[in-house]
Amino acid sequence: MAMLWKFMRVAKYSKTALSPKVKVRGIPTHSRHSSSKSAPSDFASNTPCSHTVELLGKAYPLDDYSNVTEKILSKVGKNLHNKKHHPLWLIKEQVKDHFYKQYIGRRGNPLFSVYDGLSPVVTVQQNFDSLLIPQNHASRRKEDNYYLNRDHMLRAHTSAHQWDLIRSGLDAFLAVGDVYRRDTIDSTHYPVFHQMEGVRLFSCHELFSNIKDGEGLQLFEQGHRTAHKQECHTMEAVRLVEFNLKQVLTKLMTHIFGDGLQVRWVDCYFPFTHPSFEMEIKFQGEWMEVLGCGVMEQQLVNSAGAQDKIGWAFGLGLERLAMILYDIPDIRLFWSEDERFWKQFIVPHIWQKIKFQPLSKYPPLINDISFWLPSETYSKNDFYDLARTIGGDLIEKVVLVDEFTHPKTKKVSHCYRIIYRHPERTLTQDEVHQIHQAIEESAVRELGVEGRF
Repeated sequence: MAMLWKFMRVAKYSKTALSPKVKVRGIPTHSRHSSSKSAPSDFASNTPCSHTVELLGKAYPLDDYSNVTEKILSKVGKNLHNKKHHPLWLIKEQVKDHFYKQYIGRRGNPLFSVYDGLSPVVTVQQNFDSLLIPQNHASRRKEDNYYLNRDHMLRAHTSAHQWDLIRSGLDAFLAVGDVYRRDTIDSTHYPVFHQMEGVRLFSCHELFSNIKDGEGLQLFEQGHRTAHKQECHTMEAVRLVEFNLKQVLTKLMTHIFGDGLQVRWVDCYFPFTHPSFEMEIKFQGEWMEVLGCGVMEQQLVNSAGAQDKIGWAFGLGLERLAMILYDIPDIRLFWSEDERFWKQFIVPHIWQKIKFQPLSKYPPLINDISFWLPSETYSKNDFYDLARTIGGDLIEKVVLVDEFTHPKTKKVSHCYRIIYRHPERTLTQDEVHQIHQAIEESAVRELGVEGRF
């Protein structure tokens, strides 16, 4: 389950620029800006074309909704959560180990099954429609997601697999994988990160069997939807599901972080759970959100074929947990191939305490870029994606530091501060200048801005 409110343009590539597993075929029919015809780029216009992209052994036609970039496609299949001794693998294995040992089925087997190899390419129906997310919901926007075309996308959350797994007959499962969202650029945000989804369904007997005089209690009623429950759920059922959910997650976090952990719950809203909550833990004196959860929408459960059951779902970010547990300061480090990073996590067992030793802190190089916005719709995430595509992981942070509207022309100007810092070596001003200049030129060519450089 994911924070959906935090959820570009057609991608165009030259064949030589793509990695071996990512191929794009076809020639664009036309480009939006005439200057883009003579300069290859990872961005193109919002116009239909005959391209196809081959990803994970399948071909997908590109259309006016396609906005995935080569930089993002190069991350598909890395599966850091399955790379032994990687910090994300360690966190995943710790959660698995806890669930396997804590929750046992009637036959003595683990109650929860684990799926960590599901394809990150999903249909729009899986990612949104199956979760009852309305057609006009903000989380569907191109500005926030990576679409292969109008029908397929890179999953924005592991919740995209909920319906299929419930439909297959599962009552309790964990789904783990890489997810993709267009987002801001700083030390805690990256367009690819990793989530773990948890789902548990209860029959009437399972939920009420340990309740005194529980024989007369029911899961469902013909009632009214309130802030505390869905119209089809009895209050007794919702309270027990909510209690079980919070107990399960509090035990998990305490097991990972220790008995001194402070936890609090905050009411919130998710489209496919009600009521919904966020868990925050106190870390280094500050409250930090680590997961979202809630009672599953019964319409979703019913449509997946489990009409006689009620359930909960949660979603947690593996990077967030690993950064807190191991004190990793920069999310880019999870993608590092520097042995000074990954060797710190080669430990004899998954519960080994690890205190990350920072690599040498190399100095930042800071450059600003200013431009007038085009008259048509402009998205900051378009610029962030462009900067990531060109500068890659050399960019530590991008901040909008100034926004100005001309009093006469009413044109709007943005000034972004780009902080360049390599996590493994010192950058030179010459190489940063070349990257920064390429970003300036591409912003004019691909986004239609008017440079003020």
